[in-house]
Amino acid sequence: MSKSRCSVALMSSVVAATKEANATGPKAVELVLVKEQNGVQLTNSTLLSAPRSPAEAQERETWSKKADFLLSVIGFAVDLANVWRFPYLCYKNGGGAFLVPYLFFMVIAGMPLFYMELALGQFNREGAAGVWKICPILKGVGYTVILISLYIGFFYNVIIAWALHYLFSSFTTELPWTHCNHTWNSPRCSDARAPASSPDPNDTFRTTPAAEYFERGVLHLHESQGIGDLGAPRWQLTACLVLVIALLYFSLWKGVKTSGKVVWVTATMPYVVLLALLLRGVTLPGAVDGIRAYLSVDFHRLCEASVWIDAAIQICFSLGVGLGVLIAFSSYNKFTNNCYRDAIITTSVNSLTSFSSGFVVFSFLGYMAQKHSVPIGDVAKDGPGLIFIIYPEALATLPLSSVWAVVFFVMLLTLGIDSAMGGMESVITGLIDEFQLLHRHRELFTLLIVLATFLLSLFCVTNGGIYVFTLLDHFAAGTSILFGVLMEVIGVAWFYGVWQFSDDIKQMTGQRPSLYWRLCWKFISPCFLLFVVVVSIATFRPPHYGAYIFPEWANALGWAIAASSMSVVPIYAAYKFCSLPGSSREKLAYAITPEKEHERVDRGEVRQFTLRHWLVV
Repeated sequence: MSKSRCSVALMSSVVAATKEANATGPKAVELVLVKEQNGVQLTNSTLLSAPRSPAEAQERETWSKKADFLLSVIGFAVDLANVWRFPYLCYKNGGGAFLVPYLFFMVIAGMPLFYMELALGQFNREGAAGVWKICPILKGVGYTVILISLYIGFFYNVIIAWALHYLFSSFTTELPWTHCNHTWNSPRCSDARAPASSPDPNDTFRTTPAAEYFERGVLHLHESQGIGDLGAPRWQLTACLVLVIALLYFSLWKGVKTSGKVVWVTATMPYVVLLALLLRGVTLPGAVDGIRAYLSVDFHRLCEASVWIDAAIQICFSLGVGLGVLIAFSSYNKFTNNCYRDAIITTSVNSLTSFSSGFVVFSFLGYMAQKHSVPIGDVAKDGPGLIFIIYPEALATLPLSSVWAVVFFVMLLTLGIDSAMGGMESVITGLIDEFQLLHRHRELFTLLIVLATFLLSLFCVTNGGIYVFTLLDHFAAGTSILFGVLMEVIGVAWFYGVWQFSDDIKQMTGQRPSLYWRLCWKFISPCFLLFVVVVSIATFRPPHYGAYIFPEWANALGWAIAASSMSVVPIYAAYKFCSLPGSSREKLAYAITPEKEHERVDRGEVRQFTLRHWLVV
């Protein structure tokens, strides 16, 4: 064999071996001449644009089935807010007319952001912090969303504990919130709901058995004077919280191999229950009036800015973008998975679930309004008041009320569990991908995370726990999430580059995203998020629970909680910039250039310093 043929054969074998080792990843290979010995050229090869090394990619756990991933994402995105928030917003903002701004924002922002996070996690195969090797200076964004997910776990698990408490209380012949003959009831309790326009002024101070059961029987709110007087944790709620934490741990401790099995129950059960409740609800007297109020179209409301603001904020929160969950889940996908199709399917299912749940909710609200001879507006609420007061009150009046109560609270339990699993997985995956020591001890680290969540959740199961819950709900998961998503889309679309991001997607799916998606990522979605962030700050209202107004120190504490997560972005950026070597220009070049392109920076090739990088779409 001649020297030249030997050289070619050797080079071919090296290239073939490299491609075989990473057959599902990028194929670009750089050949480097190492030395020439006796006329034979010896070469070395490296992958130019692999998201991870072949060894690391093979070690990465993947979903057992594609359906496990889809059910996990759907189960996370479809949560309690789909039942207690969207129907009320639709009713309050012009009925069917509210669908116009909702669907508009879904198309220009919701779907593009959802698609972006799925693609980002799948290509880089790391959690919320690790993916920012595409722009090292913005790695703080990853830590921000991890911290927000942790904060949400402090109070979201409490909702599941409340549902579990109600579930246990439903196994009785007479539901405990049916009458005013219990030890927790006050003299103001009345079995008959007072009309809003009652001529008797004493009627305005009457409360229902369902309201007193929630606030006095479960929460013991009457034993607290405010957020400064919490008291000790209630043992019943603490026991329920322990069960919730145990369920979360054993669903997550082995990674997606266990959580992927749990969601087959938790993600599908709500749909079975919603269908059963819908079939029962539409047969109740007054149900048609409730559904008519839900769907009544008032296009004049579209002229009000508040309607569009409500729709924009609902889109951001209902899809769960900006929490790192979608990134974490998709990081366990196979490299060639069609994340575009997944995004379309899951966002569509989420919106359809929100809309269809309105029929269930308002059929029962119409029934309650007719039963008590009051307008729909007097019984229509959102938040915990709907699912822990209004709905239980309606179920208590039905034949076989205990059975229906069990069915309803099983639905709430499953809706909450898979969403809580998503939040915890975001924290766990995001941190174990950063610190290999944690990766080797996932089970122990998962235990530490759920225990920390449990200990801080104890503040929410005290006598004044509902005040802590309200404060966290208002500040921990509000403007900070919107800020995190805004920085995320800027980092991906502008610093990393839409064109490069589209190349990544093409490597995975074989097809480049269309111009529409690229325009959304580059211009439309950032403008939308900036608008929502500014509006959320400009229209800020201090939290309250009923007639209770939070003191100034509590509001200051709330803003400190919100700022603690948002401040991670500039703090980490400053740290990263100062820790890099070289001049200020070199520091900036390394800080905004993907880690895989640092060799080009050494050669003076920084595409972020060219005008074309910032203009190309």
